[in-house]
Amino acid sequence: MTTFRKVAEGFYVAPQLEPDDFAEAAAMGVKTIINNRPDGEAPDQMSDAEARQAAEAHGMAYVHVPVVTGGIFPDHIAEMKAAIEGHDGPYVAYCRSGTRSCHLWAMVSAVEQSPDQLIEAAARAGYDLFAVRPLLKDIHERSAG
Repeated sequence: MTTFRKVAEGFYVAPQLEPDDFAEAAAMGVKTIINNRPDGEAPDQMSDAEARQAAEAHGMAYVHVPVVTGGIFPDHIAEMKAAIEGHDGPYVAYCRSGTRSCHLWAMVSAVEQSPDQLIEAAARAGYDLFAVRPLLKDIHERSAG
């Protein structure tokens, strides 16, 4: 069973979901699953189509925002923002370890929250965002100006 790590009210990140995890997410009240893994990244992962089917079978919306490890670009941030704004929460975003999903959540959230708030929230969930602090700071400052 996968661990859902709360990074904000109504937003969880997780490592790779397994079929049973979709039922658990639905039981927690999750409304939207966001898959941040490209298809074929690992032979044992659920495909986009399988994950979509599992989410929908449990009454949840499903969005695929695939990001290659170490390759988050502005269009990925925009797609993640659209996934969140276009669907109801609570949300679970997942990838191989949850790290990409946590980074994407923080980059979207940096518009309204300070880098330090985001770094602390991620740390409570077991993720280290310190390396992207300059980017979070830039996003936050540009949105305030």
